[in-house]
This record gives sequence, structure tokens and C-alpha cells, in this order.
Amino acid sequence: MIRLQVLVVSLAGTLMAEANPRLEYATGVLEERRGVSTARDHFEKARLADPQARPLVQRAIKERLEANDRSGAAKLFRDLAAARPDDLGTQLDYADFLQDQGHGDALALKLSADTLESAAKRYPGHPQIVRRLFQQAKARSDTDGAAKLLEELAPDDPESVLLFASLSKSLYDASDVNARRERDRRFLLAIEASPEDPVLARAASDHLHDANRMDEAIRILENHVKASPSSLDLRVRLGVLYFEAKRDPEGEAALKEVLAIFPKHALAHQALAKFYRLRNQPEPAREHAGELLKIRGGSVAEYLKLANECLDANEAKPARLLLEKAVFQYPDHPELAIRLAIATHRDPETRDKATLRFREVESLMAATPNFPSDPEFLMESAEALISQGQSKAAEERLRSAIRAFPPEAKKPTAAALRRLAGLWESENRNAEAARSLRLRADALDR
Repeated sequence: MIRLQVLVVSLAGTLMAEANPRLEYATGVLEERRGVSTARDHFEKARLADPQARPLVQRAIKERLEANDRSGAAKLFRDLAAARPDDLGTQLDYADFLQDQGHGDALALKLSADTLESAAKRYPGHPQIVRRLFQQAKARSDTDGAAKLLEELAPDDPESVLLFASLSKSLYDASDVNARRERDRRFLLAIEASPEDPVLARAASDHLHDANRMDEAIRILENHVKASPSSLDLRVRLGVLYFEAKRDPEGEAALKEVLAIFPKHALAHQALAKFYRLRNQPEPAREHAGELLKIRGGSVAEYLKLANECLDANEAKPARLLLEKAVFQYPDHPELAIRLAIATHRDPETRDKATLRFREVESLMAATPNFPSDPEFLMESAEALISQGQSKAAEERLRSAIRAFPPEAKKPTAAALRRLAGLWESENRNAEAARSLRLRADALDR
């Protein structure tokens, strides 16, 4: 009985002495977050208990590098790579480590190449291995070796084909017909095997587009959209290519389909706004440009340009909605506040709230040195005051507007003169002065 108790105590002590890597790691994370200095000890215990755990070894390597212990870091990585020969991620990381930390050292570069070549035997033609070996061959000016590596890439695997297209452009001259044909062949094989891959479809289409093979570039995207209807960005790209190919109805329909699926797709609005502007259709162009600004925001100049276009076209509500977003984004910008007050007054839905907007602008004027005097704002403010029966205050606004218009603004000045004359006439006062104002206005119109 006594011997059994001793045995149980001994086993318990042995189990307690063996570190639990998961527990040690969890403790290390907790202490690290709390800023406890012993966190590193727990991470190290976890690594010693499980020396093949990549995250634990990588953490230890990072700590040694930070302490300038490059040889210690290299040993840890070498041991990990030796223990996990079939783990491609570890082998690639080790090769990269040797490349980065070797600083041109011939032995380190050779070890990196040996590691990659060993991995290549287990994973022949793997694009990540080929890419690294290709870069090393190029660095050695081994053009033949680099070319052979490209041949190992699978002709119908999307990642391999994309890599082939990229690397072959760096190896061969742009005028090399054979290289271009091989890129064509591989792109077409891969896109036939994986038409739903968006990265491959875009790259293949762009490749053919750059080669002035527009019909084929379009066909690739058409097939992609059929295979992957939710690929909205490439639907937009297809619409743009239709426009470029002078197939405007198809382009317009493609972009509208995108917006029917997702009304806030910025690229679709951007493409349609540009399309309508080029076709001299300002109303739909403004609509899509406005939606684009609402979705992604913009600069003060972009907001003002579009808002002024809307106001000039008597589209007060779209201008107001756009300017409300603009003022939210730029709350202290005087010109935006001015245009918002004007749009609010011109929009019948919000005209009764315009007074508050005008007061906000006037407060901003009082608090801002050299605040710009905007005659259009003064005119609009005068109209609001007239509607409230405050003719004296409106008269002052009209006088200020007349003074604020530049000399070249003859028509707006004439309109302000006539409005002031009309105010006096409606109140049966200043009859001679009103006639004089009208004569001045007529002279400006000549």
C-alpha cells in the first residue's frame, strides 16, 4: 500500500514537471497582454515542450533577431526545417530567412537554393518554389536556368499561369513572338479550366486587351460572368470594355445590371457617370456622379462642382442631399455651408428650414476672418427674409449683393437691381429710386 502511494506521488510529480505547451503558450499570451515580464519564459517553455510548433519557433526566432543573435535564430530555423521536410510553408520560410538574413553571403544563398531544390523534388512545379528559384537564377544571370524553371509551371493552373505571365515578361523581350504566344496559350488553357477565377479572368482579359484583341478580351469576361454571376467588379470591367468596343447599349445594360444587384457599387456609378458625360447626357451623368460621391465621399471641389451643376439645372433636392453629406464631411468649410443654405431654400421640401441654414452661415461669417462675400447667398437670403415679411433686412441683403457682384457679372447684378426695385414698388416707397434702379438694370442688359 505504501509502495503504491509512493508510485502515485512519483507519477504525479513527473506529470507536473512536464510542461504543457498549450497551457504555457496561453499563459504567455495572457501575461504578455498584462505586461508581465515572465511571458517570454512561458513561450520558451512551450517551444521546448513542442519544438516543431511553427508559431512558437517563429516567435523565438524573432526574439533572437531582435537581440542580434542571428546564429541562434538560424539554428532554430534550421532545426525546424530539418524536422518538417514535408511542410512546404516551413521550407519556404526557411529559404526566405536565409535569403534575407544572409545579406549576400554565398553560403547562406547556397543553403537557400538547396532548400528550395529539395522542396521542388517533393512539390514539382509549385509556383511559390519556382518563383524563388527563378529570382535566384536571374540574380546569377542564369537565363537558361530561369527559362527551364518557367517550363515547369503547369499550363492550366491559375496561379502558375499568372506567375508565368509575370516572370516571362521579365525574362523575354516585349517583341519576342514565341514568348507572347506561349503566354497566350497558357492563359487560354487556364481560363478554359477555371473560368470562374476572377484574378485569372481579369489578367487574361487585360493581356488580350493590351494585344488589341478586344473581342477575345470581352469574351473571356462574358464567360467569367456566366460562371460567376456574383463577380460584380468584373461585370463593371466588361461594361467598360463594351463601351471601348463601341457597343454602348451592351455596356450600359451591363452596368445597370450591376446596380440592380448592388445599388451602391461605386465603380459602376463612376463608369456610367463618365459614359453619360461623354455622350452629352448631363442629367443621368449628374445622378451617377452624385451617387458616387455619396458612397465614397470626395474633395470640396468635387462636391461644389456637382452641386453647382445641379443648382444651375434647377435640381435643388439632389444638390441639397449632396451638400448635406459634404458639410458633414467638411463642417467648417464656408463655401459648402453657403451652397447648402441656397439649396435648402430652393428645395420646396426644406424651404421652411432654410432660415436656420442662413443663420448658421452668418454665424460662420462672424467667426471667420476674411469670410467670402457671396452675392448669390445674399440674394437667396433676401428672398427668405421677404417671405417672412422682413423687408428691411431683405433690403440690406439686396444692397450688399449688388455691391458684391463683380463688374463682369452684369446679368446677375441687373437681376438684383430689379429685385430691389420690385421690393420698393410692392411697398409703395422709393418710387424714383426704383425707376433709377430699373434704368441701371436695363443699361447692364444692353
